[in-house]
Parts: sequence; structure tokens; C-alpha cells
Amino acid sequence: MKIKIKKLFRKKERGTQNIILLIAFFLASSCDSFVDVEIPESQLIKKSVFEDYQTADAALTSIYSKMRDTGLLNGSGVGISFQLGCYADELTWFGSPLNTTENFYTNNLLPSTTSVNDYWKTAYNQIYAANAVLEGSRASASLSPANKQKLEGEALFIRALLHFYLVNLFGEIPYVTTTDYKTNTVVSKLPSNEVYKLILSDLSQAGLNLNTAEPSDTRVRPGKHTVNALMARVYLYAGRWAEAANSASAVLNESGTFLLENIDNAFLKDSKETIWQLQPSAAGKNTDEAIAFIFASGPPRTVCLSSSLVNSFPLNDLRRTHWIGTVSNATSKWYYAYKYKKNSTTPASVEYSVLLRLAEQYLIRAEARAQQGDFIGAKEDLNKLRERAGLKETTASTKEELLKAVAQERRHELFTEYGHRFFDLKRSGEIDSLLSSEKAGWNPTDILFPLPQTELELNPNLLPQNEGY
Repeated sequence: MKIKIKKLFRKKERGTQNIILLIAFFLASSCDSFVDVEIPESQLIKKSVFEDYQTADAALTSIYSKMRDTGLLNGSGVGISFQLGCYADELTWFGSPLNTTENFYTNNLLPSTTSVNDYWKTAYNQIYAANAVLEGSRASASLSPANKQKLEGEALFIRALLHFYLVNLFGEIPYVTTTDYKTNTVVSKLPSNEVYKLILSDLSQAGLNLNTAEPSDTRVRPGKHTVNALMARVYLYAGRWAEAANSASAVLNESGTFLLENIDNAFLKDSKETIWQLQPSAAGKNTDEAIAFIFASGPPRTVCLSSSLVNSFPLNDLRRTHWIGTVSNATSKWYYAYKYKKNSTTPASVEYSVLLRLAEQYLIRAEARAQQGDFIGAKEDLNKLRERAGLKETTASTKEELLKAVAQERRHELFTEYGHRFFDLKRSGEIDSLLSSEKAGWNPTDILFPLPQTELELNPNLLPQNEGY
């Protein structure tokens, strides 16, 4: 097991060297599996860390650092924004056939694929760390009730968020709520609908714990609005339209806190559109997303935006002209995602990685309203984004037309952001018809990733393997 210190927030030095070492030991999570190693003397370590709010908070913020740097939500070429863009129809791959991304682009994942194993392992290790914060804060006799609430609320949010991505990638999964390694070695999969219930339960409690938490200037810590935004998405995916609309409205109604920015300001670090974002690891560093997607000469070294995506935009759509960059030579033209524009260091960081933003909430509410027959409300929400994009109001008027219009706006608004396109195609039921014609390697069973072979060997309760693998 490797021990690493990951730092998310550029804060003042705090605590003694001994406390920092304890935190590092407590957060060690680079085991071969989230179930196969017991953390030695874990109870003693937890007690030491949670005697003081600063060290407890450092344990929590280190999880955000891990989420930013490794696994599913990493913004580089190994995160899901990049890989699911290739897996669906957003990106065209130009890289080496030996690169793991080739398996995503050709829809040829295997139970032994490195990235699949990494997604599973790192997500559950981050969930383990969140559970450790929960257990440590609840057991602490030193922390104030208010500090306990904050720590527990954020840890529950993290746990819910990571399980949300896991269930949408792998289908039936375990919902892990403890650091007890003996329990975790025999954990079993749950049906997806049961996982959703547990996600919503965690978010409901997180919302209560963070009910008074307002966004910080940098919006890098989740509060009540962050919880509502994620709940809106989960309710939408679960087909609970009224709850989805209400949760989105709880965010959208905070007009003094959040507002749609113009196209060029949407992804700046101080954007009022941002609900929650991850801060870069060092002063002057910007996003891994910009480094992953921007290229200066052709042909691309790794990926470019697919022609089907680029051609689907109206020519006068400001998202087309401001969020897509162009590279050409004498014979060819390529396009790249240009939402984040700083792919190098700057005197001060300009862009952070945005995980939740206001535009998605308008789209969630528009879809939920259309599903419930509130066509006027759905059109109003759609037109908010269309107006921002420089487009005329939608002409859609029936339920079918509005749902189709929402799907198109989601494609144009949320491209290359954490797999939205792949997940949208799955839940709409259109994924097979669209991707089978777009991609030679697509099979209906590709809607789920394979369960990692190493995990099946460690815990037979995770069987059976997903169909097709």
C-alpha cells in the first residue's frame, strides 16, 4: 500500500508534522482493491485525526484532491469526460492502438482493461475515505455538533456522487457504507433501483446537514445547493419527474447566488453559473480538461471532436463558435473542445474543473416539465439556454418535440462534460440505434462496462459478470 499526501486547497500550514503524517496514513488508499486489505490500527488513526476540526477537515479535503487527480472525475485523458466521449459519439480517436483509449473508442472493453479496473478501484477507495470521515466524525468526542454536521454532510455527498457514476457505468454494484474490511470482502451487488434509493437517502441526509451552508467564493466545497443539484439529476435519471423539477427549482430559484453567465465566462473560476467545481493542485495551474482536449496542429495527437457532433450545431450557435476550436492544414480541418481555454499555467489560476453548473439544472427542469405536460414551463427553460447561445426560441410544442429539443440542447450544452452524452443516450433508449450506425464496434451489451476480473476473483458475491463479457 502506498501512502500519498494529496493537497486540494492552497491553505496556510496547519498542525504539526506528526498530525500531517497521521492524516497521510489515515488516507492511504492505493491498495489493489477496496476490499482486500485491512488498515492497521485504523481506530487509533481515526481518533487522532478527529480530535481536531482542522485535521478532520484536511482528511475530507484530501478526498477532493484524489477525485481531481485520479479515477472517474479526473479531467485528463484517463477520466470519463475523455474516455466516455470516445466510447459514445463525441470524440474521434487518433492515438496509438496500444493506448487504453483505443478500447473505449472501438467499444472493446474487457474485464481486464486497465482503465475499467482503475475506475472501479479508485471510486471505491474514495468511497472508503468518505466512510472513514463519516465514522471518525461521528465517533469524535472533540468536534462540535456544527463541525460534525458539515463533515458528515460533505462525506455523504461524496459517497452518493461516486455511487451514482458507478451504477451508471457498471449497473448492479455494491453500495459500500463502512470501512469494515471484513464486511467489504463479502459485499454483494444491489439492483440499480436499490442503489438509487441509497444515493437519494445519502443526499437527503447530506442536505439536512448542509442546510445552512452557502457557496464559498470559489465554490469548491459542496453545500445545500450542490446537494439539490445532484438530487435533481438523480431524480431525472430515476424518472421521478416532479422531484427532479422541484430539486432543480430549489437551485434555480437562488437567483441572488447563481445566474447564467455569457458564453465566454461560463467556465471561468469565478463564474456565477458554477454550482460546484474542483480547484487545481497549485497556484497558476488550470484544468486538465484544457490540456486533454486542446491541440495546436493537425492531425490531432489523441482526439478531436467528431464530425457528427460539430455538424449538429447551427452555424450561428455561440456554443459552436466559442466552445469549439478549429485547427486546419492544406487539406483537412479538425475541431476540439474549447470550453476551457487555458492549457498552460498562468500567473493565477483562471479556470477550475466544473462538475455541476446551472445550465444543467435548466435542462433537467425542462425535461421533467415536458414529461409532466408543463410545455410552457419546459419551453421557458429551454429558451433560457437558447437565448444565451444566440438562438431563436424553440418551435417545439408537443411532448415529443420538447423532449427531442431537450436532448439536442443537452448534446450542445454538455458535450465532453463527465459522460453526459453517453448517459443521456442510455436513458433515452436511443443508444443502440445511434451508435450501431455511428460506430462499427458497438454492441447492445456495451451499455454497461464489464466488472473488473480482479474484483470477481476476490469476491464471488459480485458475480455474475455483466452480459457480453
